[in-house]
Amino acid sequence: MLGRDRIQYKTTDQIRLMRKAGLVVADALDAVRAALRPGVTTKELDAVAHDVIRSAGAVPSFLGYGHPPFPAVTCISVNEEIVHGIPGARVVREGDVVSVDCGAILSGWHGDSAFTAVVPRADGTVDPRDADLSAVTESSMWHGIAAIRAGERLGEIGGAVEDHVADRYGLVEDYGGHGIGTEMHQAPHVLNYRTRDKGPRMRAGLCVAIEPMLAAGDPASRELADGWTVATRDGGKAAHWEHSVALHDGGIWVLTARDGGEAALGALGVKVAPLAD
Repeated sequence: MLGRDRIQYKTTDQIRLMRKAGLVVADALDAVRAALRPGVTTKELDAVAHDVIRSAGAVPSFLGYGHPPFPAVTCISVNEEIVHGIPGARVVREGDVVSVDCGAILSGWHGDSAFTAVVPRADGTVDPRDADLSAVTESSMWHGIAAIRAGERLGEIGGAVEDHVADRYGLVEDYGGHGIGTEMHQAPHVLNYRTRDKGPRMRAGLCVAIEPMLAAGDPASRELADGWTVATRDGGKAAHWEHSVALHDGGIWVLTARDGGEAALGALGVKVAPLAD
């Protein structure tokens, strides 16, 4: 059902179907995490996700999407790349900051999620600055998700993200979250920063992907010649985290988190509300 603001509000049964798509994405990203190591190519990591998605009877959301058609199943962005990196022959190396974004369609419904990992050195250590960049990006996502409440304005999400990041890192403003459902990208656009426009009131049936992106230096971005990959202009490293979230009559449920968001949101005093099968 479309509201006045052109948002596709979902029924509880539709949210349950989206949860199944979300878990396919969670499985694919877990498999990529397990395969992520020095020496592997980003194309090989993409193949891992593809196998998981196809084995589940799902369809990759990203493959063939947009103009020019995206040529892979995942977006894998390394170091200075912020988002939309195309997997290929690039070899992952010790100390790389790797962001992996993945989407899947199951029974006509989309799931979309992303994580960032720092590839350990041979001694098992990572640069604490890179680890902190990823950790703050992830925690800003959870603060944004925690702001999703019936009756509140959509702009509360971006305000919560911005407040958590403060001045620790550069907040990339050129890209943000989005509605999700029978299409991967739907209304509303979800900003990762505060504006005067508070946006529509959030209500049951809203499903959105929350995805902050932070840069270690200047957050200004540029699109590369491939027509997809977005990188920082100053060459500084970047991180990207994302989850798809549903708001229903009982509360919020993180559709792409295996525990529904219970651990991370519980630490912020927010109780998740899974829907029974």
